[in-house]
Amino acid sequence: MSKLLRHPAATNPVHSVTPRNARWKYVGFEVHDLKRGEVLKAETGNREVCIVMVHGRADVAASGHDFGHIGERSSPFFGEPWAVYVPARSGFRIEADTDCEVALCSAPAKGTKVARLITPQEVSHETRGNGTNQRFVRNILPDTSPIAESLLVVEVVTPGGHWSSYPPHKHDTDDFPNETYLEETYYHQLKRGSGFAMQRVYTKDGSLDECMAVGHRDVVLVPRGYHPVGAPHGFDLWYLNVMAGPKRAWKFSFDHDHSFLTW
Repeated sequence: MSKLLRHPAATNPVHSVTPRNARWKYVGFEVHDLKRGEVLKAETGNREVCIVMVHGRADVAASGHDFGHIGERSSPFFGEPWAVYVPARSGFRIEADTDCEVALCSAPAKGTKVARLITPQEVSHETRGNGTNQRFVRNILPDTSPIAESLLVVEVVTPGGHWSSYPPHKHDTDDFPNETYLEETYYHQLKRGSGFAMQRVYTKDGSLDECMAVGHRDVVLVPRGYHPVGAPHGFDLWYLNVMAGPKRAWKFSFDHDHSFLTW
């Protein structure tokens, strides 16, 4: 099995990506399944955290603020995301109102920001591509948002039979404003709860070239290189992206073999 592909665990945390076990510097990612009434709490240390309600509803408090009951969707394919930004050197508490799934996205930070609720009304939407390259983007923490220090968080719905993160693009070079170095995780879910999608992570020199069959709730690590995704016909795909690097800006370049295509 590819070292870039991680399958879900049967118990919490369902996923736990750390800079140490991913062998990189910035991105952290966890997934927790909480039963109604169950509590998850933690200190952030020297990292900022974005709590994303993948599905379900919970009472969330962070950094001394009670944000109340958030989350309203039964699936990431239906409804809008709720999230809470938690700064470094603080803490959070999540108590499940219903059975729910919570993603914790993290990156290094100094603690210069304040805790914030991110409502569905604050999440901007984009439709990218056309034809079988069309997909639907929900920007939870884009690089245009002043809320965070390092984190970039976005979710994408890709209809079955379509490509996503396509044309192939990369962001592995610290060359602002042309390109920025950003590590990235993809947390995949399939609407049917079964089947597979495909993701390739590759560099032009061939030093990295992995093509992975991705199942429901798998995570793919993207330390560098191009990383397109394909959703087979009949299997709608959702994924949650977490990115972070030395500069909070999303600047990328395309694989020149695909330069005739539009984003």
